[in-house]
Amino acid sequence: MFNDENFYSQFVGFLKVTLPLAALILMSTVFLFPRAPSPETTIPYAEIQEIAREPGLSGAQFSGVADDGSVISLTARNTRPVGDIITADTLLAGIDTVDGTRIDISAGTGEINNSAQTARLTGLARMVTSNGYEMETAGFTANFSTGRIVSEGALEVQAPFGALTAGNLVIETPEGTDEQVMLFQNGVRLVYTPQQ
Repeated sequence: MFNDENFYSQFVGFLKVTLPLAALILMSTVFLFPRAPSPETTIPYAEIQEIAREPGLSGAQFSGVADDGSVISLTARNTRPVGDIITADTLLAGIDTVDGTRIDISAGTGEINNSAQTARLTGLARMVTSNGYEMETAGFTANFSTGRIVSEGALEVQAPFGALTAGNLVIETPEGTDEQVMLFQNGVRLVYTPQQ
């Protein structure tokens, strides 16, 4: 008959040697035999060269205050400098006017001209104002220094009083006033809907 205490001590001593060795072998397999990179995580070399050749910025934000006191902010998903002009896609412009009106403009593409202090939003631009106007047109040009917004081409408008179409739109603050004015011009056609 063998001694139970002696067997237990030998068994514990055996585990003290074999378990660390087994852990060392397992760890070495992780580092010595690396897995091949998955195709989703590899970036083609040509794509890296193209990214390096065309500098750009993602999630760019611009903001400022116009002469009439309007606060203008502009965000773009991707931007690329081309001389003094910055081209952009997925543009969002927000304008808080002095009289408290909020104007939001979204467009698929556009460009920001630093020297002229203007932003041109194109590619089916959509404007929504806090006082109930919704409109779509081919584009808008916003002047950062004056706060003036001009539409590019004809536009369709849903207004609090009905629907209208116009050749173009100018939003500006006339001199000596604090309120911004929307001026629809060039063949304005209004379908008036009486309020209930």
